[in-house]
Amino acid sequence: MRLVLAEDHALLRDGLIRLLEAHDFTIVAAVDNAADLEAALGDPTLDAAVVDVRLPPTFTDEGLRAAIAARARRPGFPVMVLSQYVERLYARELLASGQGAIGYLLKDRIADVGEFVDGVRRVGAGGTVLDPEVIATIMARQQEAPVERLTPREREVLALMAEGRSNAAIAAALFITEKAVAKHTNNIFTKLDLPIALDDNRRVLAVLAWLQV
Repeated sequence: MRLVLAEDHALLRDGLIRLLEAHDFTIVAAVDNAADLEAALGDPTLDAAVVDVRLPPTFTDEGLRAAIAARARRPGFPVMVLSQYVERLYARELLASGQGAIGYLLKDRIADVGEFVDGVRRVGAGGTVLDPEVIATIMARQQEAPVERLTPREREVLALMAEGRSNAAIAAALFITEKAVAKHTNNIFTKLDLPIALDDNRRVLAVLAWLQV
């Protein structure tokens, strides 16, 4: 998988390059500012991007904006966004298109190499990966969300869905059958009034609805 990497901290950037290349990713460009990121994202041979939300010159949301712009030019272009803190609005903006191929992880998550690499791969394959701390923040405010009609089990399924887990992985985590997971996901889609569409798109829409808090 051919990646562009954007991270302004030199040591972390070098570490990510080594980590990703050690797991068979090709780093086409590694940049430390928004202008270079925007230029790098113009490469049509890229398969995905791993981007820090905050980049020079203002260290606000340059990386996020560049990622959203890249997806506007190439709908469904896979982007894994890294952030120092939980910012639910960032996750919501990234998911707004409903197209998937989006990841939002805290930088602390990189320490778990297997989880991070798996997350990048899942995003590159079109999946959606949200940091467990983002999910925990949402769960803490669940009473304000439009998903209060879901049962406790359905919320558990939706939380794991937001982490980008497949039905098989959800079944294993909850010690239930895949058939039961499929039933719960269909109930989630129905209760959230999601239109009939490809299952992957409905999963993204379900997570997006969950972020409206």
